[in-house]
Amino acid sequence: MKRIFSHPVTALAAGLCLRLYFVLRFPANSGDTVLYEQMAVNWLKQGTYAMEVGGVIQAVDLRMPGYPAYLALVYWLTGRTGEAARLWVMLGQVAVDLLACVAIAFFAGAIAFLTGSVRSRRAAIAALWLSTICPFIANYTAVPLTEVFATALTGTATLFIAVFLSWVISGLELGIGSPLRGPGMAKFLTKHAGTLAWITAGLIAGLATLFRPEGPLILMTVWMMGVAVGIRKRSLTEWLRGVVVSGAACGLMLAPWAVRNYVTLHEVQFLAPKNSNLPGELVPYGFMAWEKTWLFRVRDCYLVPWKLNGEAIDVEQIPARAFDTPEEKWRVAMILEAYNEDLTLDQVEDNAFAQLARERTARHPLRTYVWLPALRAMTIWFSPRIELLPVSGTVFPLVQSWNDDKVDQGVTVGLFLLNIFYVGLAIWGGWRLWRSGPNAQPAVVFLLLFIAVRTAFLTTLETPEPRYVLECFPALIALGAQAAAFPARLYRSRGRISITEAGG
Repeated sequence: MKRIFSHPVTALAAGLCLRLYFVLRFPANSGDTVLYEQMAVNWLKQGTYAMEVGGVIQAVDLRMPGYPAYLALVYWLTGRTGEAARLWVMLGQVAVDLLACVAIAFFAGAIAFLTGSVRSRRAAIAALWLSTICPFIANYTAVPLTEVFATALTGTATLFIAVFLSWVISGLELGIGSPLRGPGMAKFLTKHAGTLAWITAGLIAGLATLFRPEGPLILMTVWMMGVAVGIRKRSLTEWLRGVVVSGAACGLMLAPWAVRNYVTLHEVQFLAPKNSNLPGELVPYGFMAWEKTWLFRVRDCYLVPWKLNGEAIDVEQIPARAFDTPEEKWRVAMILEAYNEDLTLDQVEDNAFAQLARERTARHPLRTYVWLPALRAMTIWFSPRIELLPVSGTVFPLVQSWNDDKVDQGVTVGLFLLNIFYVGLAIWGGWRLWRSGPNAQPAVVFLLLFIAVRTAFLTTLETPEPRYVLECFPALIALGAQAAAFPARLYRSRGRISITEAGG
């Protein structure tokens, strides 16, 4: 039985079953699904990256082209488009997600190997199981959204960089008999391994950016760490060269998209617009600034921001924390009364919200800049992640919710506790990895720094959606898997790592 569960095929089979369960039992879609499908269809049939705006096909840049390109490929292969092709789209995402699980396992084992752990294979198997049975990633295979690709590419990039940084910073070499010590191409690879690694990191980060525009956060993190290490080791020039090389590689991946935007839309745009606005569309900066002074829960997004320019907004449904005084609530009611007449926010109404935001921030600056971002971070990390499931997410009052729907409350609480388990296991595994020795410590620092940087970035968004933190889960899983890799015996010889089985 132990051999069965320690075999990679068993873990992959379990992961396949879980993903097929979500795909066949709980297929889902979202507002973004329709946008991606429109862009893919127009790209495939009209040869234009565009969507329908007011009954007219209009070239846009409000979403990165990676996922529409995937949809267009599936449409071309299957001869189906839109809703008729969604099953094939989801099955493709299942395959991509399982490949990502294999990559996570490989790099988790590589991180353990850096310390000389004889249990690096155990770390890899543990990471494979943790990733294949993780429902938070698996259930996004059942919805046409970017999460599967973004998580796979971001996770691969971060774990690859973590291994590379640890190898370089710790000054480790490959073991005796490595193929990199041979002549010809192997000699070239040995000499330029660092440069090639920087290029690879930049290319993967650029590919991830083609699916989600915050992909460069990966490189920003490694640059921050690299500069700090370069200053400490007095080798800043070498690290700056790595920054330039990786940045250029990332830019190379984004160049076709930037050229298209310049030629078609006459704008210099390497990413997508921060606020996902159409050309000429009003960006509600004042409204968003007002939201940032009170909003931190996902449920509030359904009541206010996700209704903007489409549905009426009822002031009585807005949480009480959005108003410091009755007079402030009255002012918001007057603005919304004008908005509800045509369901379109105009500049005057947006300016009124901007004034409210300035007043609220002036009264309580810590609330806007410290406490609410902290609450958003808690929301995106510790929500039960049931947004794609037919579950209400209601937990309190405990007795009433249990009596109303035992399954609903049980699923919500179970997923909440499972989320805490993954975070707690990552902390434990990271701590054990840190104590194992200095060789893998740079990997721990980089992964934790990436998680911190991405979380800080997400707290600046108006809508704290838990799905945006999924790109951090490969790092969590790789760290958590290290709990299975220690203790072990480590032997060093002239700067090289040799691994000996305990008692061998």
